[in-house]
Amino acid sequence: MNTGNQEHGHGHAHGPAGHSHGVSADADRRWLGGALALIIAFMAAEVVVGVVAGSLALISDAAHMLTDAASIVLALVAMRLAARPARGGFTYGLKRAEILSAQANGLALLLLGAWLAYEAVRRLISPPPVRGGLMLATALVGIVVNVLAGWFISRANRTSLNVEGAYQHILNDLFAFIGTAIAALVVVLTGWARADAVATLVVVALMARAGYGLVRESGRIFLEAAPAGLDPDAIGDELVAQRSVVEVHDLHVWTITSGEPALSAHVLVEPGGDCHAVRRNMQRLLSDAHGISHATLQVDHLGEDAESGGLLQITAPPASPGEPGAHGADGRTSPADDTHGPVHRPGPHEH
Repeated sequence: MNTGNQEHGHGHAHGPAGHSHGVSADADRRWLGGALALIIAFMAAEVVVGVVAGSLALISDAAHMLTDAASIVLALVAMRLAARPARGGFTYGLKRAEILSAQANGLALLLLGAWLAYEAVRRLISPPPVRGGLMLATALVGIVVNVLAGWFISRANRTSLNVEGAYQHILNDLFAFIGTAIAALVVVLTGWARADAVATLVVVALMARAGYGLVRESGRIFLEAAPAGLDPDAIGDELVAQRSVVEVHDLHVWTITSGEPALSAHVLVEPGGDCHAVRRNMQRLLSDAHGISHATLQVDHLGEDAESGGLLQITAPPASPGEPGAHGADGRTSPADDTHGPVHRPGPHEH
Protein backbone atom coordinates (compact mmCIF):
# COMPACT_ATOMS: atom_id res chain seq x y z
CA MET A 1 0.00 0.00 0.00
CA ASN A 2 0.96 3.60 -0.43
CA THR A 3 2.48 5.01 2.74
CA GLY A 4 3.66 8.31 1.33
CA ASN A 5 6.89 9.66 0.05
CA GLN A 6 9.10 7.54 2.26
CA GLU A 7 7.57 4.28 1.09
CA HIS A 8 7.17 4.85 -2.60
CA GLY A 9 10.14 7.06 -3.08
CA HIS A 10 9.47 10.46 -4.47
CA GLY A 11 13.08 9.93 -5.38
CA HIS A 12 15.63 12.57 -6.24
CA ALA A 13 18.58 10.58 -7.37
CA HIS A 14 21.87 11.79 -8.74
CA GLY A 15 24.39 9.96 -10.83
CA PRO A 16 27.93 9.20 -9.77
CA ALA A 17 29.07 12.68 -10.70
CA GLY A 18 26.49 14.34 -8.45
CA HIS A 19 26.00 17.99 -9.33
CA SER A 20 29.32 18.45 -11.08
CA HIS A 21 28.80 19.92 -14.52
CA GLY A 22 31.92 20.47 -16.59
CA VAL A 23 34.83 22.75 -15.71
CA SER A 24 34.92 24.29 -12.23
CA ALA A 25 33.51 27.78 -11.77
CA ASP A 26 36.89 29.08 -10.57
CA ALA A 27 38.57 27.88 -13.76
CA ASP A 28 35.79 29.42 -15.84
CA ARG A 29 36.25 32.77 -14.10
CA ARG A 30 40.01 32.78 -14.75
CA TRP A 31 39.60 32.13 -18.45
CA LEU A 32 36.81 34.65 -18.81
CA GLY A 33 38.82 37.25 -16.87
CA GLY A 34 41.76 36.85 -19.26
CA ALA A 35 39.53 37.32 -22.28
CA LEU A 36 37.93 40.40 -20.68
CA ALA A 37 41.30 42.09 -20.12
CA LEU A 38 42.31 41.55 -23.77
CA ILE A 39 39.04 42.86 -25.11
CA ILE A 40 38.91 46.02 -23.01
CA ALA A 41 42.50 46.98 -23.91
CA PHE A 42 41.96 46.54 -27.64
CA MET A 43 38.48 48.08 -27.67
CA ALA A 44 39.76 51.39 -26.26
CA ALA A 45 42.41 51.59 -28.99
CA GLU A 46 39.98 50.63 -31.73
CA VAL A 47 37.50 53.38 -30.92
CA VAL A 48 40.25 55.99 -31.39
CA VAL A 49 41.49 54.41 -34.63
CA GLY A 50 37.95 54.03 -36.00
CA VAL A 51 37.22 57.72 -35.51
CA VAL A 52 40.54 58.77 -37.07
CA ALA A 53 40.10 56.41 -40.05
CA GLY A 54 36.43 57.31 -40.52
CA SER A 55 35.50 53.62 -40.62
CA LEU A 56 32.02 52.55 -39.51
CA ALA A 57 33.15 48.93 -39.74
CA LEU A 58 35.85 49.58 -37.12
CA ILE A 59 33.48 51.56 -34.91
CA SER A 60 30.88 48.78 -35.24
CA ASP A 61 33.56 46.25 -34.31
CA ALA A 62 34.42 48.35 -31.27
CA ALA A 63 30.74 48.55 -30.31
CA HIS A 64 30.50 44.80 -30.73
CA MET A 65 33.55 44.39 -28.51
CA LEU A 66 31.79 46.54 -25.90
CA THR A 67 28.98 43.99 -25.89
CA ASP A 68 31.66 41.26 -25.73
CA ALA A 69 33.04 42.85 -22.57
CA ALA A 70 29.55 43.33 -21.14
CA SER A 71 28.67 39.72 -21.90
CA ILE A 72 31.74 38.46 -20.07
CA VAL A 73 31.03 40.72 -17.08
CA LEU A 74 27.46 39.40 -17.03
CA ALA A 75 28.77 35.85 -17.24
CA LEU A 76 31.13 36.41 -14.30
CA VAL A 77 28.39 37.98 -12.18
CA ALA A 78 25.95 35.21 -13.09
CA MET A 79 28.50 32.55 -12.13
CA ARG A 80 28.85 34.02 -8.66
CA LEU A 81 25.08 34.22 -8.24
CA ALA A 82 24.57 30.67 -9.53
CA ALA A 83 27.17 29.37 -7.07
CA ARG A 84 25.12 30.52 -4.09
CA PRO A 85 23.41 27.65 -2.24
CA ALA A 86 19.65 27.16 -2.39
CA ARG A 87 17.82 28.78 0.51
CA GLY A 88 14.42 30.21 1.39
CA GLY A 89 12.05 30.53 -1.53
CA PHE A 90 14.84 29.95 -4.10
CA THR A 91 14.79 26.16 -3.97
CA TYR A 92 17.09 25.89 -6.99
CA GLY A 93 19.32 28.67 -5.72
CA LEU A 94 20.11 31.31 -8.36
CA LYS A 95 21.22 28.90 -11.08
CA ARG A 96 19.04 30.58 -13.67
CA ALA A 97 20.96 33.83 -13.30
CA GLU A 98 23.16 32.27 -16.00
CA ILE A 99 20.18 31.95 -18.32
CA LEU A 100 19.18 35.57 -17.65
CA SER A 101 22.71 36.56 -18.61
CA ALA A 102 22.53 34.54 -21.83
CA GLN A 103 19.21 36.14 -22.74
CA ALA A 104 20.60 39.62 -22.05
CA ASN A 105 23.56 38.82 -24.33
CA GLY A 106 21.23 37.71 -27.10
CA LEU A 107 19.04 40.81 -26.84
CA ALA A 108 22.13 43.04 -26.84
CA LEU A 109 23.33 41.45 -30.07
CA LEU A 110 19.94 41.96 -31.74
CA LEU A 111 19.53 45.59 -30.65
CA LEU A 112 23.09 46.58 -31.54
CA GLY A 113 22.74 44.81 -34.86
CA ALA A 114 19.61 46.83 -35.68
CA TRP A 115 21.42 50.12 -35.00
CA LEU A 116 24.46 49.11 -37.06
CA ALA A 117 22.24 48.01 -39.95
CA TYR A 118 20.64 51.46 -40.01
CA GLU A 119 24.03 53.20 -40.03
CA ALA A 120 25.38 50.85 -42.72
CA VAL A 121 22.45 51.58 -45.04
CA ARG A 122 23.05 55.30 -44.58
CA ARG A 123 26.68 54.86 -45.59
CA LEU A 124 25.75 52.78 -48.59
CA ILE A 125 23.65 55.68 -49.83
CA SER A 126 26.20 58.38 -49.00
CA PRO A 127 29.62 56.88 -48.22
CA PRO A 128 32.10 59.08 -46.31
CA PRO A 129 35.84 58.88 -47.03
CA VAL A 130 37.61 55.93 -45.40
CA ARG A 131 41.32 55.49 -44.64
CA GLY A 132 41.75 51.92 -45.82
CA GLY A 133 45.35 51.36 -44.66
CA LEU A 134 44.67 52.27 -41.05
CA MET A 135 41.45 50.27 -41.16
CA LEU A 136 43.28 47.21 -42.49
CA ALA A 137 46.05 47.30 -39.87
CA THR A 138 43.57 47.63 -37.03
CA ALA A 139 41.40 44.81 -38.36
CA LEU A 140 44.38 42.46 -38.57
CA VAL A 141 45.33 43.19 -34.97
CA GLY A 142 41.67 42.67 -34.02
CA ILE A 143 41.70 39.22 -35.59
CA VAL A 144 44.68 38.21 -33.41
CA VAL A 145 43.07 39.63 -30.25
CA ASN A 146 39.78 37.84 -30.87
CA VAL A 147 41.49 34.55 -31.65
CA LEU A 148 43.26 34.76 -28.27
CA ALA A 149 40.08 35.83 -26.44
CA GLY A 150 38.09 33.08 -28.15
CA TRP A 151 40.70 30.52 -27.12
CA PHE A 152 40.48 31.70 -23.50
CA ILE A 153 36.69 31.33 -23.43
CA SER A 154 36.76 28.00 -25.27
CA ARG A 155 38.75 26.66 -22.30
CA ALA A 156 35.79 27.41 -20.02
CA ASN A 157 32.68 25.22 -19.70
CA ARG A 158 30.75 25.92 -22.91
CA THR A 159 27.94 23.56 -21.92
CA SER A 160 26.80 26.57 -19.90
CA LEU A 161 24.51 28.73 -22.05
CA ASN A 162 25.92 31.66 -20.13
CA VAL A 163 29.52 30.94 -21.22
CA GLU A 164 28.31 29.99 -24.69
CA GLY A 165 26.70 33.44 -24.96
CA ALA A 166 30.02 35.14 -24.23
CA TYR A 167 31.78 32.80 -26.66
CA GLN A 168 29.30 33.61 -29.42
CA HIS A 169 30.01 37.31 -28.92
CA ILE A 170 33.74 36.72 -29.37
CA LEU A 171 33.26 34.40 -32.34
CA ASN A 172 31.02 36.92 -34.11
CA ASP A 173 33.57 39.64 -33.43
CA LEU A 174 36.28 37.51 -35.00
CA PHE A 175 34.19 37.09 -38.15
CA ALA A 176 33.49 40.82 -38.08
CA PHE A 177 37.20 41.66 -38.06
CA ILE A 178 37.83 39.26 -40.92
CA GLY A 179 35.09 41.01 -42.90
CA THR A 180 36.50 44.41 -41.96
CA ALA A 181 39.97 43.38 -43.10
CA ILE A 182 38.61 42.24 -46.46
CA ALA A 183 36.65 45.48 -46.83
CA ALA A 184 39.74 47.53 -45.93
CA LEU A 185 41.76 45.67 -48.53
CA VAL A 186 39.08 46.49 -51.13
CA VAL A 187 39.22 50.17 -50.12
CA VAL A 188 43.03 50.21 -50.38
CA LEU A 189 43.11 48.47 -53.78
CA THR A 190 40.07 50.02 -55.47
CA GLY A 191 39.06 53.07 -53.43
CA TRP A 192 35.46 51.75 -53.19
CA ALA A 193 34.41 53.23 -49.82
CA ARG A 194 31.07 51.40 -49.75
CA ALA A 195 32.96 48.20 -48.93
CA ASP A 196 33.08 49.47 -45.34
CA ALA A 197 29.26 49.53 -45.11
CA VAL A 198 28.96 46.15 -46.82
CA ALA A 199 31.32 44.61 -44.23
CA THR A 200 29.16 46.14 -41.49
CA LEU A 201 26.03 44.49 -42.93
CA VAL A 202 27.80 41.13 -42.93
CA VAL A 203 28.61 41.66 -39.26
CA VAL A 204 24.96 42.55 -38.60
CA ALA A 205 23.80 39.29 -40.18
CA LEU A 206 26.15 37.29 -37.95
CA MET A 207 25.03 39.21 -34.86
CA ALA A 208 21.36 38.59 -35.69
CA ARG A 209 21.95 34.86 -36.09
CA ALA A 210 23.85 34.49 -32.81
CA GLY A 211 21.47 36.79 -30.91
CA TYR A 212 18.38 34.93 -32.09
CA GLY A 213 19.93 31.59 -31.09
CA LEU A 214 20.68 32.78 -27.56
CA VAL A 215 17.23 34.33 -27.08
CA ARG A 216 15.54 31.19 -28.41
CA GLU A 217 17.49 28.77 -26.22
CA SER A 218 17.17 30.84 -23.06
CA GLY A 219 13.46 31.34 -23.81
CA ARG A 220 12.95 27.57 -24.02
CA ILE A 221 14.47 27.18 -20.58
CA PHE A 222 12.31 29.92 -19.07
CA LEU A 223 9.20 28.37 -20.65
CA GLU A 224 10.11 24.98 -19.14
CA ALA A 225 10.39 23.33 -22.56
CA ALA A 226 12.07 19.95 -22.80
CA PRO A 227 15.80 20.22 -23.50
CA ALA A 228 16.85 19.88 -27.13
CA GLY A 229 17.47 16.22 -27.92
CA LEU A 230 15.11 14.88 -25.24
CA ASP A 231 11.67 13.74 -26.45
CA PRO A 232 9.24 13.46 -23.49
CA ASP A 233 6.91 11.16 -25.45
CA ALA A 234 9.74 8.76 -26.28
CA ILE A 235 10.95 8.86 -22.67
CA GLY A 236 7.41 8.15 -21.45
CA ASP A 237 7.18 5.13 -23.71
CA GLU A 238 10.50 3.83 -22.37
CA LEU A 239 9.36 4.24 -18.79
CA VAL A 240 5.99 2.56 -19.26
CA ALA A 241 7.74 -0.38 -20.97
CA GLN A 242 9.49 -1.23 -17.70
CA ARG A 243 8.44 -4.41 -15.90
CA SER A 244 5.29 -4.11 -13.71
CA VAL A 245 4.52 -0.54 -14.93
CA VAL A 246 0.89 0.03 -15.94
CA GLU A 247 0.83 3.77 -16.58
CA VAL A 248 3.00 6.90 -16.55
CA HIS A 249 1.44 10.37 -16.41
CA ASP A 250 2.24 13.88 -15.17
CA LEU A 251 5.53 13.47 -17.01
CA HIS A 252 7.48 16.73 -17.17
CA VAL A 253 10.97 17.28 -18.58
CA TRP A 254 12.66 20.67 -18.25
CA THR A 255 16.02 22.35 -17.72
CA ILE A 256 17.04 23.85 -14.39
CA THR A 257 20.03 25.60 -15.94
CA SER A 258 22.50 24.75 -18.70
CA GLY A 259 23.48 21.09 -18.58
CA GLU A 260 21.02 20.20 -15.79
CA PRO A 261 17.91 18.52 -17.21
CA ALA A 262 15.24 17.43 -14.74
CA LEU A 263 12.24 15.11 -14.87
CA SER A 264 9.23 14.34 -12.71
CA ALA A 265 6.47 11.78 -13.26
CA HIS A 266 3.70 9.80 -11.55
CA VAL A 267 4.08 6.08 -12.15
CA LEU A 268 1.40 3.42 -11.54
CA VAL A 269 2.62 -0.12 -10.89
CA GLU A 270 0.50 -3.30 -11.08
CA PRO A 271 -0.79 -4.60 -7.72
CA GLY A 272 1.93 -6.60 -6.01
CA GLY A 273 4.69 -4.98 -8.06
CA ASP A 274 7.85 -3.77 -6.34
CA CYS A 275 7.58 0.03 -6.38
CA HIS A 276 11.12 0.51 -5.07
CA ALA A 277 12.66 -1.69 -7.76
CA VAL A 278 10.64 0.11 -10.46
CA ARG A 279 11.82 3.50 -9.23
CA ARG A 280 15.46 2.42 -9.08
CA ASN A 281 15.32 0.91 -12.58
CA MET A 282 13.68 4.03 -14.00
CA GLN A 283 16.21 6.36 -12.43
CA ARG A 284 19.05 4.21 -13.74
CA LEU A 285 17.51 4.29 -17.23
CA LEU A 286 17.03 8.06 -17.15
CA SER A 287 20.60 8.66 -15.97
CA ASP A 288 22.34 6.21 -18.29
CA ALA A 289 20.29 6.67 -21.48
CA HIS A 290 19.32 10.34 -21.25
CA GLY A 291 21.72 12.01 -18.84
CA ILE A 292 18.89 12.97 -16.46
CA SER A 293 20.21 12.67 -12.92
CA HIS A 294 17.59 15.01 -11.40
CA ALA A 295 14.59 12.65 -11.49
CA THR A 296 11.65 12.83 -9.09
CA LEU A 297 9.32 9.84 -9.43
CA GLN A 298 6.12 9.22 -7.47
CA VAL A 299 5.48 5.49 -7.69
CA ASP A 300 2.14 4.00 -6.52
CA HIS A 301 0.30 0.73 -6.94
CA LEU A 302 -2.57 0.78 -9.41
CA GLY A 303 -5.90 1.02 -7.60
CA GLU A 304 -4.66 2.75 -4.46
CA ASP A 305 -6.53 5.79 -3.18
CA ALA A 306 -3.84 7.87 -1.45
CA GLU A 307 -6.36 9.95 0.50
CA SER A 308 -8.80 7.42 1.92
CA GLY A 309 -7.00 4.12 1.57
CA GLY A 310 -9.87 2.76 -0.54
CA LEU A 311 -9.54 1.11 -3.90
CA LEU A 312 -10.32 2.69 -7.24
CA GLN A 313 -12.17 0.37 -9.60
CA ILE A 314 -10.27 1.14 -12.77
CA THR A 315 -11.48 -0.35 -16.01
CA ALA A 316 -9.60 -0.74 -19.26
CA PRO A 317 -8.11 2.36 -20.88
CA PRO A 318 -10.56 4.55 -22.86
CA ALA A 319 -11.35 3.63 -26.42
CA SER A 320 -9.92 6.84 -27.88
CA PRO A 321 -6.13 6.63 -27.99
CA GLY A 322 -4.41 9.31 -25.94
CA GLU A 323 -7.54 10.22 -23.93
CA PRO A 324 -6.45 10.55 -20.28
CA GLY A 325 -7.94 8.51 -17.48
CA ALA A 326 -10.55 5.80 -17.18
CA HIS A 327 -13.78 5.74 -15.20
CA GLY A 328 -14.64 2.89 -12.88
CA ALA A 329 -17.95 1.29 -12.07
CA ASP A 330 -18.46 3.50 -9.02
CA GLY A 331 -18.01 6.69 -11.04
CA ARG A 332 -14.63 7.51 -9.54
CA THR A 333 -11.69 8.16 -11.82
CA SER A 334 -8.13 7.04 -12.04
CA PRO A 335 -5.37 9.47 -11.06
CA ALA A 336 -4.72 10.03 -14.75
CA ASP A 337 -7.93 12.05 -15.15
CA ASP A 338 -6.25 15.09 -13.61
CA THR A 339 -2.97 14.74 -15.44
CA HIS A 340 -1.10 17.50 -17.22
CA GLY A 341 -0.01 16.18 -20.58
CA PRO A 342 -0.28 12.81 -22.34
CA VAL A 343 -0.82 9.51 -20.53
CA HIS A 344 1.54 6.63 -21.36
CA ARG A 345 0.33 3.04 -21.21
CA PRO A 346 1.84 -0.18 -22.57
CA GLY A 347 1.17 -0.91 -26.21
CA PRO A 348 0.73 1.36 -29.24
CA HIS A 349 -0.92 4.71 -28.57
CA GLU A 350 -1.04 8.22 -29.95
CA HIS A 351 0.83 11.16 -28.42
